[in-house]
Amino acid sequence: MAAINLKQKLFFRLKLGERRIIILAGDLVAALGAIFIALFVWSRASEEWLKFSVQFLLERPPSWFYLLPFVWITLVVVLGDIRKSNSFGDTIASIGMAAMLSAIIYLFIFFLAEPKSLPRLGVALFFISSAILTLIWRFIYIQVFTAPAFLRRVLIVGAGKAGKTLVKIVKETWPMPFYLVGLIDDDEEKIGIEIDGFPVLGGSDKILTIIDEKEISDVIFAISGEMNPRMLETLLVAEEQGIEVTTMPVMYEEIMGRVPIFLLSPDWVLRSLVDQSHISRFYRAIKRLIDILGGIIGSLILLLATPILSVLIYIDDGRPIFYKQLRLGRNGKIYKILKFRTMNDANQVEGGATPTQENDNRVTKIGKFLRRSHLDELPQFLNILKGDMSLVGPRAEQPVIVQELQEKIPFYRSRLFVKPGLTGWAQINYGYASNAEENAVKLEYDLYYIKHRNFMLDISILFQTMGSVIGLKGR
Repeated sequence: MAAINLKQKLFFRLKLGERRIIILAGDLVAALGAIFIALFVWSRASEEWLKFSVQFLLERPPSWFYLLPFVWITLVVVLGDIRKSNSFGDTIASIGMAAMLSAIIYLFIFFLAEPKSLPRLGVALFFISSAILTLIWRFIYIQVFTAPAFLRRVLIVGAGKAGKTLVKIVKETWPMPFYLVGLIDDDEEKIGIEIDGFPVLGGSDKILTIIDEKEISDVIFAISGEMNPRMLETLLVAEEQGIEVTTMPVMYEEIMGRVPIFLLSPDWVLRSLVDQSHISRFYRAIKRLIDILGGIIGSLILLLATPILSVLIYIDDGRPIFYKQLRLGRNGKIYKILKFRTMNDANQVEGGATPTQENDNRVTKIGKFLRRSHLDELPQFLNILKGDMSLVGPRAEQPVIVQELQEKIPFYRSRLFVKPGLTGWAQINYGYASNAEENAVKLEYDLYYIKHRNFMLDISILFQTMGSVIGLKGR
């Protein structure tokens, strides 16, 4: 009976997957409302004699017009991140980018289509209404569903390094991903102390009592060493009572979109990542097909842009226009990339290994623009066509840098399980890295991508990269 009552109390404590469903459902309602507004206002235009009627709905809008809500939902989903959906700033940014890309796609189609063949008014009304209604819905979601009543109530088992790391993440993440009640540890010296303001409530013998008294919905197991058999038995009982028991690495990935490389055992690569790196032949074929298509489009853009960019580079800093560097590809295969030159330092021209710093004074004037817009990387589409690279993957690094970093960062060479990419999960979430500490964070993102990569994640990364290019967020 106690277990049933606990499940009833925790009914509204939403999991991440349940939050995704709620957000998607609200976005869909907003998009359907937008298409109704677009059709109604369009029908009231002075030149429309049918007005808002069944005949108008059947005859005036082309059939593809009714698919616009799904186009909008797709853009919002691939440009957004569920981990950032609780943030006002990230919500505005993702929806604004979706609206901007919608306009760009429509204008591209508009100029290719026959004159007066597209319902400009209806489409414009739809995207404007979609952006406004989706923003309103997301703000309602943030105000309502991030309230304590809807947050999971969590107990961390383990007040050591892993537990402290997770506490720090929770404290630094706002809005909080869940409500942390406290920690459990069998070390008597830790019981009663506070870790960043969160109390260590007791040992394993108190877990079930604390779960009942504090209405805990989730227990996160954060012990990296040997576990007390009594602790294991207690956690199994809690699981039987309907409590979600999760390991710290899984929760870390869920909150951060990264893999906690400094908290994993040395054999983690063999037990987890190697299996994940063996993807299906279907995904591999689709990914290569997308790479070829993207490589062809990118090469055409390169062909058009090269004369203009070459003149700008030459006027700004003379020759050479291009430069080559050695990079490590999949399984450590060495290849050469081609880029537009953006620095006046021989290090770049001759393929040296000095990382670029924030506000690096070696970057030329036109180089700053090329790097911020990522136009300097256009020649790499030739590497993609050759098969040395993919559109999406970890950033390609020079052999000497890989050699240096793998001695400082655990699992660093694991990023060579896949082809390097023109863009990637680490690039859109973190950007450039100039030291070992920053490269460790980027590696956590890279390993997350290798472990979880799929078609939808690749598409999301590509769309978010387009947003980054439009916003000149490169360095």
